[in-house]
Amino acid sequence: MPTDPICGMHVPQSSDITLEQDGQKYFFCSTGCKIKFQAPEEENKKERTTLMVAWAFSLPVLLINYLLAVPSKDYIMLALALPVQFYSGLLFYRGAYQALRMRSGNMDLLISIGTLTAFFFSAFVTLFPGYFSASGVYFDTSTFIISLILTGNYIQGVMELRANDAANKLLSRIPSHIHIIDDKGEIKDIEIDAVEKGDVILIKPGENVPVDGNVLEGKTEVDESMLTGEAEPVLKIKGSKVISGTVNINGAIKVEVEGAGKDSTLSKLYTLIKQAATGKLKIQRLADTFSSYFVPIVIIAAIVAASIWYVSLSSAGSGLVAKITVLAFVSVIVIACPCAIGLATPITLLVSSNISSSRFILMKNMSAMDRLSKVNIVVFDKTGTLTEAKPDVNEVLPASKVYNANFILSYAASIEQYSNHPIAKAITEFAKGKHISLLDVTGEEEKPGVGVSGVIKGERVEVRGGSDKNRVSIFVNGRRLGDVTLSYRIKESSKAVIRKFEESGIKTAMVTGDKLEEARRVGNILGITDIHAEITPEKKADIIKAYQQNGLYVMYAGDGINDAAAIETADFGVALGGGSDIAKESGDAVLLKDDMMLLYDIYVIGRATISKVKQNIGWAIGYNAALMPIAGGAVVPLFGLGIYSFLPILAAAAMGMSSVSVVLNSLLLKRTINKRLGRE
Repeated sequence: MPTDPICGMHVPQSSDITLEQDGQKYFFCSTGCKIKFQAPEEENKKERTTLMVAWAFSLPVLLINYLLAVPSKDYIMLALALPVQFYSGLLFYRGAYQALRMRSGNMDLLISIGTLTAFFFSAFVTLFPGYFSASGVYFDTSTFIISLILTGNYIQGVMELRANDAANKLLSRIPSHIHIIDDKGEIKDIEIDAVEKGDVILIKPGENVPVDGNVLEGKTEVDESMLTGEAEPVLKIKGSKVISGTVNINGAIKVEVEGAGKDSTLSKLYTLIKQAATGKLKIQRLADTFSSYFVPIVIIAAIVAASIWYVSLSSAGSGLVAKITVLAFVSVIVIACPCAIGLATPITLLVSSNISSSRFILMKNMSAMDRLSKVNIVVFDKTGTLTEAKPDVNEVLPASKVYNANFILSYAASIEQYSNHPIAKAITEFAKGKHISLLDVTGEEEKPGVGVSGVIKGERVEVRGGSDKNRVSIFVNGRRLGDVTLSYRIKESSKAVIRKFEESGIKTAMVTGDKLEEARRVGNILGITDIHAEITPEKKADIIKAYQQNGLYVMYAGDGINDAAAIETADFGVALGGGSDIAKESGDAVLLKDDMMLLYDIYVIGRATISKVKQNIGWAIGYNAALMPIAGGAVVPLFGLGIYSFLPILAAAAMGMSSVSVVLNSLLLKRTINKRLGRE
């Protein structure tokens, strides 16, 4: 049976509330969920307004009820509770109605029954104070529950919007206009939407590549790091393929269009991220699962208790029939009202979020915690994740004893300072770190795919690349002075975290756009044998899906745009703080510190958090289950019918105790996590 992508409810395939988008059909339980799916920004604004109203009125209710001695306070609280109950709470009533339509139970139904019962009973007591003697009001209960759960819903909506923003940022890499070359060879600027397959366009140095296509003329280097994650530019000559969203660095090229608009790689990547963000499971609401069984039990128990008292008191000719019947029903419903159940998850997640922040981990999507707790494989991007993002100089190798390393380095860095190539920057920074003075250069020139050249002291100096991308050679007037070797340094914390995951029985794998040889080199050092190399962003997401189809829960860690789809597709995606904005928008968590051991911290935090949520829900259910018989009248033989004058008040007190126990148990989460990480 399909599930609603917004609320997670099961929806029959016969439902007429559907939507086809990006080639996929979605089913909704209500028009409200469909509207939220189609226009999340507008719905998020409405939710924010609803939330502000809820807290603006519920906080005064709490203050008046517990702290302030205000004349006619019950009437004031009734007035304050009205907008919370019937404006802010309207969302739950709609959800309850849809649940009844689907012949199911959920938290919306339980919240609606509990809060409406508490509200109407309190309103009756307020307006007819003499009827239920010594009975208190529960406006604080009804308004607090509504406000708290609306807060959780709003935060979840914000997380979904951030996922959409990550996808939208991709499209910003496509220019609005392109340079098209017509049949006469003239260059005209037209809107990107007007370009078609077969058109020939000009892409100038420094411009983003707007389409997928083949180079017809020219030579350049293209920064494809947004796709491959690798910093080294790729040489493009006649016949080479260019991909939308990449950056043309240093040469003008003419390109025949193969894919534009929806047919371009960037647009497909955008769609993939959107689908992954929408399609992956939302938090598996333990409370909702509980509610589907608990709602009918509560209603039946309340009706049975009320019926028993109605029949027994009527047969006895008692004048308390109506009063005791209503109080029995209200007591059972109020004792079952999901105050502690509603607190169980958000309070724990709040504590967990604070713990994460103290460890330089930004948990952006707390609703993904349930999937995080089940992770059994961690998949890493390579460059910028397991290794540093930029290459380091290993050594300078003179071609003969005539030249020393510093002499060669001074010539190389003096020429390379004029290039934006990552290797050029690495050599220049290395020379500056050794306090080597740079020489004056004239006539500097960069040839894509070849190298950089210029004149120093009247001599022609060239820095050339070769077949080995991790080595460059320095020539003076055609005479080779020596070589500079480079490599991507592996982070020490990468070794530590992989060892820690292996000790915990968690599998590890690597997915990279880099060459297989380099991927194996890194894998051998780190002990990773499951390696996927030369992988495009779309295929990264496919690899994640393949793991999931084999029953694995995947954590993915990456730092670039090329990782965005994989991060969204994974059960839990982690973006490195130094990575691209899009990767950070897509991640369920962001590492604010360059320490890969934080990934293990995330794993431990996730497992401990969900364990604590389950404990809290268990305690909350235990309170309800134990106290419902008392609310139904089990203690009447001991205390008499007079106990019903106080049972609603005792029910509220019991709810307070259950809430306190949930909060205290949640506060123990920090100690639990520290113990598991060995940091007590």
